Amino acid sequence: MHSAVLLIEFGSIILGLGLLGRFAARFRLSPIPLYLLAGLAFGEGGLLPLGASEEFVATGAEIGVILLLLMLGLEYSAGDLVTNLKSHYPAGLVDGALNALPGAAVALLLGWGPVAAVVLAGVTWISSSGVIAKVLGDLGRVGNRETPVILSVLVLEDLAMAVYLPIVTALVAGAGLMAGSVTLAIALGAAGLVLFVAVRYGRLISRFVSSDDPEKLLLVVLGLTILVAGIAQQLQVSAAVGAFLVGIALSGEVAEGAHTLLSPLRDLFAAVFFVFFGLHTDPASIPPVLLPALALALVTAATKIATGYWAARRAGVSVKGRWRAGGALVARGEFSIVIAGLAVSAGIEPSLGPLATAYVLILVVLGPLTARYTEPLASRWTRRRSADTRPVGTSTPATETQASVGGDGGTGGR
Repeated sequence: MHSAVLLIEFGSIILGLGLLGRFAARFRLSPIPLYLLAGLAFGEGGLLPLGASEEFVATGAEIGVILLLLMLGLEYSAGDLVTNLKSHYPAGLVDGALNALPGAAVALLLGWGPVAAVVLAGVTWISSSGVIAKVLGDLGRVGNRETPVILSVLVLEDLAMAVYLPIVTALVAGAGLMAGSVTLAIALGAAGLVLFVAVRYGRLISRFVSSDDPEKLLLVVLGLTILVAGIAQQLQVSAAVGAFLVGIALSGEVAEGAHTLLSPLRDLFAAVFFVFFGLHTDPASIPPVLLPALALALVTAATKIATGYWAARRAGVSVKGRWRAGGALVARGEFSIVIAGLAVSAGIEPSLGPLATAYVLILVVLGPLTARYTEPLASRWTRRRSADTRPVGTSTPATETQASVGGDGGTGGR
């Protein structure tokens, strides 16, 4: 009987997620907020709490996090990461300073303590690579000059996750200074070793994993990833970091083949992960933190825009491209929830989960809008400001008009 109830509940969840995904695709929206809302509806304090399938969903959610980080690692080679780190690390530092500090400050102002401050700093820092990639594709900006700048910022955030996640894991586990230092040293050593091995022996590793049979390739890559993730978690590092490092170690045709085979599994278990996070958030706990979440969303939307603008300016991109880069980076999503989930599982701060849920819901909806409208609104505001500051009765000199035409690529004149 219990088995039948589990199958019914889990089947209903998967079917519901599929329908929500189709609904989001029809309106070109990210399905993440719908998955979170579904979890809220069927979790603690929701409309119809689930019981029998909760443990099964929890396991699926853990696999979802592992696959998210594995697929992230598969998108980059070790050489790409090293090159981006050398070339664009100032943008990564600015990104971290502008977007992590507001989250930490809000946690401290709310009296949540230093551990929650470190967690909320990560929630507000990391942009959603999945949402941003989809938005850039929908807007036809993949070939734009500012797009490499956007991708560089995202790559640096992903690389920072390999350092940040072990720190958070140690903190939420209540490890002392010595234990936390050992955990971080192990994580950094493992990351450095994997990068070195991937650069020097990546072809040999890929050749060992490679197979012409898709079934065997899928089983070997998935089994290796879960094994390494489990070992990493046993060492108190982070299962997600272990999966990320496996993805980096694979390259070439193996990485492409594994990416194709694992994408449907990633999407399935990632959706289950978002539902699981929502299941453990009481909808009644969201209204009390809605105002801080909204304020934090507006502040960090502005800081992300500033980050993209600065990074694009440093790369020599035009003013319009700078605004487009800033607007595209606003969306938060999967990794903000992953980070918050670590604290929720450890029982660090009861209000942190609801605030993170509300925060992500706001920015995953606002992000595509800022990507589309930041540049037109900024251009309109700049023209209006120029018109307001020009003395009444003066005309635009011909040379100034020509310069403005050359700079903006417009038609000139007023």
